[in-house]
Amino acid sequence: MLMVCHHLSRNIPEDVAFAESRIRAETIAAEDVLHDLGAISMMSSDSQAMGRCGEVILRTWNTAHKNKQQRGFLAEDEGTGADNFRVKRYISKYTINPAIAQGMSHIIGSVEVGKLADLVLWHPSSFGVKPTQVIKGGMVAYSLMGDANASIPTVEPMIMRPMFGASVPHNSIAFVSKAAEAKGVRNKCGLKKRVEAVKNCRNIGKSDMKFNAVKPKMKVDAESYTVEADGMVCEAEPSSQLPLAQTYYLY
Repeated sequence: MLMVCHHLSRNIPEDVAFAESRIRAETIAAEDVLHDLGAISMMSSDSQAMGRCGEVILRTWNTAHKNKQQRGFLAEDEGTGADNFRVKRYISKYTINPAIAQGMSHIIGSVEVGKLADLVLWHPSSFGVKPTQVIKGGMVAYSLMGDANASIPTVEPMIMRPMFGASVPHNSIAFVSKAAEAKGVRNKCGLKKRVEAVKNCRNIGKSDMKFNAVKPKMKVDAESYTVEADGMVCEAEPSSQLPLAQTYYLY
């Protein structure tokens, strides 16, 4: 992937050396620990060296599970017998924190009165893998449905199908700058969707990140690539088995 993305050649030693310098097991593994500490506030589709945008939620909970297995309970969850704080920490990485960072948290990012009702409903056994409904602006945009020609709704194949909510332009929002909104970009571009200006994205910092505001003193060895956070070496073993993997897609 790295060779292809950067248009490198396996036949050029310098290109191979560049690729090898970019793929560092130590720093990739350290990301797991830093996510668990709350030092990395958001999960992106290009995290951990490479990724896929359709797997952000899936990989977030893979990471949470792996850290629970290898690192045990978080200090905030000690003695509770639950992982509620860890759950809040990880779910914030792909919901409210990206919304805050990009100036959209006044409209999206959390389930609150006055915000857009963008929700994804899951069956507990398939959480993070296969949703049952996608609600956009309070309307069903996608839903797990059976054969449209069937006499009952449960006839297989059960697949995600577009619903009426996807046909309502007002359910979709184009986030623009305040200047663009003031100049009437919606009318100039002939947009049917809502246009909203981002706000409060220039005067925020790490302390504004929900459940992920930890700021350890970081040190990375330039030779060994060893990563330390507040003097603790961030090490993580690769997983041989993960939940929410291929077996969840058999049926």
